[in-house]
Amino acid sequence: MNKADFRLYLITDRHQAPGGDLFAAVEGALAGGVRAVQLREKDIPPRDLLELARAMRKLTDRYGAKLIINDRADIALAAGADGIHLGEAGIPANAARRILGGDRLIGVSCHSRESAMAAAEAGADFITFGPVYPTPSKAAYGAPVGLKLLAEAVSLLSIPVFALGGIKRENTPDTLAAGAAGIALISAIIAAGNPEEEARVFLSLLAQ
Repeated sequence: MNKADFRLYLITDRHQAPGGDLFAAVEGALAGGVRAVQLREKDIPPRDLLELARAMRKLTDRYGAKLIINDRADIALAAGADGIHLGEAGIPANAARRILGGDRLIGVSCHSRESAMAAAEAGADFITFGPVYPTPSKAAYGAPVGLKLLAEAVSLLSIPVFALGGIKRENTPDTLAAGAAGIALISAIIAAGNPEEEARVFLSLLAQ
C-alpha cells in the first residue's frame, strides 16, 4: 500500500491566506477533511521555519493529518513531519531517502514526462505534476502541461500522480478523468473565504 493515502493535497502560501492568517486557513481546511498538508513557505529563515513547522505539526496532529515539509529534510526530521516534498531541481528522492529513512513520505514536483519517470525511478512515493491549467503561481514553469500530458505521466507511473496548477471545482472532474490519483491545491482553499467549505466541496468531487 502506498503511503500517500490521501487524495486532496493542500499546499500552503501564507501570502494568500485571508489576513495573512495561515493557521486559520489550514485549520479550516483540516476541519473540512484535508488530511495532507505541505508546508511551503520558501521565504522564511530556517530557524523561523522550524518553529512554524513544529506549530503546524501540533495542528495537523489534532486532525490526524500528514505534514509534509517543502525541500528541507533537516526541518522535516526536527519537526517530526511525515515527509518532504522535493523540487524538480532538488536532491533526488533516493538521496532524501537515505536522510529520512524508509517510513517517511517523499514527494517530488514534476513538470515533464521525463522528470516524472526519473522521480519514480529514484524512489518517490508520489509526485505532483503540472501546472495542468494556467495559474499565476506556476507561470515561471512555462505553458501548462495540459490533460494529455497528465494522462501520459499517469500511464507511465505506478505511484500516485497529483495534478497541480489551476485546479478549480469546475475542472476537477476532467482532471480525475485523466487518471490523476488526486489534486494538489493552493489558492482554491488557502485563499478562500471559507476554507472548510471549499475542502468539503473538493473532497465530495473526489469521492464521485
